[in-house]
Amino acid sequence: MSAFIVVDMTPTDVEKLKEYGAAAAPTVARYDGEFVVRGAIEPLNGGNHRETKVIIQFPDREAALNWYESDDYQNLIPLRDQCMDATFHLVG
Repeated sequence: MSAFIVVDMTPTDVEKLKEYGAAAAPTVARYDGEFVVRGAIEPLNGGNHRETKVIIQFPDREAALNWYESDDYQNLIPLRDQCMDATFHLVG
């Protein structure tokens, strides 16, 4: 069954976000991940929403965790933390 990494984020540094995105995308592909959607959030209920949502689909939970825990991705976390305020969730 597919698993999804759901990211709720607000950019804090647009230039570093471009750098992070360019570096992170190939790591996702190595684990057969695919970006399903990226875009602005339009809240319909509740509060405290971040600006953007990203949903990444993986073949299964193991692939999603292997991506997130990989050295390639873990090495990008300091850059990620410089360019966004984010919460990552694993679903599935």
